Amino acid sequence: MNQPIMWYASRATGLIALVLFTVAVVFGVLENGRFTSTRWPRFVVAAVHRNVSLLAVAFLAVHIGTSIIDPFAGIGWLDAIIPFGSIYHPFWLGLGAVATDLTVAIMVTSLMRPRVNARLWRAVHWTSYACWPLAVIHGIGTGPADFQLGWVMVLNGACVLAVIVALGWRVGVTHPDTEARAAGGPQC
Repeated sequence: MNQPIMWYASRATGLIALVLFTVAVVFGVLENGRFTSTRWPRFVVAAVHRNVSLLAVAFLAVHIGTSIIDPFAGIGWLDAIIPFGSIYHPFWLGLGAVATDLTVAIMVTSLMRPRVNARLWRAVHWTSYACWPLAVIHGIGTGPADFQLGWVMVLNGACVLAVIVALGWRVGVTHPDTEARAAGGPQC
């Protein structure tokens, strides 16, 4: 295989996965905040969140696969799932492995949601708030040369800004059933 092709494929799929996971986080926050409008009913928000999440996982798999196939860094399959053991940027790659492990846990519990205790599912799903920034930091740490390209820095900044705006919106929004839950009253 041609080494530069695998290197560029790994970088490109990593950036695409970042954008897709950002969209998934934003739509997850919107769904959690019970966002709705005439153009975006709740079921559409939920469907976009779910489908973009699955697409992001597919790009993550290709990102990991091309990173392993590329002989330059010497990354093995275990390095993708066992954090901080790689010879290539062990800390930064380790953060990516932690993010991958959390992503797998989120995906598995989500696919098994009807059979999993709701509290367990919610607890595991909350790790997405740690998973996403770990993935962002992983990309920054393993690809400092990429940040010499202005558009990569802008892309990362836009992703971070989108999540911050969504979280800011979520903190400020209230909904009758969340207020009832907080008060310990009947849920709508």
